Amino acid sequence: GGQDAQVGRGDTIDAGGSGPIYVCTRNDVLDDIVDKCPENRREDLVFLQNGFIESWLKSRGLEANTQALLYFAVPKLGAEPIDGVTPLNPEGLTTVTGKWGQALADRLAKAGLKCNDVDDMTYRKKMFEKLLWISCYMLVGAARGCSSVGEAQEKYADQLEALISELVGAVSKRYDLTFDAGVPERLAAYTDVVSTFPCGVKEFEWRNGFFWALGRQSVKEGGSEDRDECPLHTALLRELAQQGKIDFDLPEEPDMRLLMGSVA
Repeated sequence: GGQDAQVGRGDTIDAGGSGPIYVCTRNDVLDDIVDKCPENRREDLVFLQNGFIESWLKSRGLEANTQALLYFAVPKLGAEPIDGVTPLNPEGLTTVTGKWGQALADRLAKAGLKCNDVDDMTYRKKMFEKLLWISCYMLVGAARGCSSVGEAQEKYADQLEALISELVGAVSKRYDLTFDAGVPERLAAYTDVVSTFPCGVKEFEWRNGFFWALGRQSVKEGGSEDRDECPLHTALLRELAQQGKIDFDLPEEPDMRLLMGSVA
């Protein structure tokens, strides 16, 4: 809209302003964004990032802030966005929760995009589903040499379903969450919408790092590797490491900062 102000990472957010502040940056600069935001405006920050940011939000005292899961893709600059509407979710998959939830839903509606404003518990389950999609499809696709998520779905659907089901079970157990039935099917249907999205394991700390830590913690608690609650995920990451296809280390000690989300 004409009243919007676009603020760069080096710019200053107006302490006397009002309304939502949409944070459209990579995860690795979030601390800098918050540090530069006037304290009286921090509750207006709206986080749109992919990956698991729950623990980071808690560490900054921002867990009550508005958060959104964006299920749409823009193929190139200036192109029309492709909405995450599937036969299984005709209401769309994009989800938001918090103070500025309806404001974001209204804004997206002006662009013809659907958005569901939900309570925080519903959002949390949807957040884990989005994390599952980006972590599982990227991992299987990279491990199997696929150029896109569509190719991974077409050729390795069984392995994807096994991996998703494994991680749903691990998350459910540790966080006492009950996912709605049909997670693999919903994620497969979304993949059909964005089938050309490229594969690659990136932003480990924010994506697969959560599930890696979950597996390492279960091994630590159980006392042996066979107690790993994410064995397929662990095996695929180690396979990528052995092949030299990832540029980060796989720490044997679980990073408890990634697992600090409150147990329901």
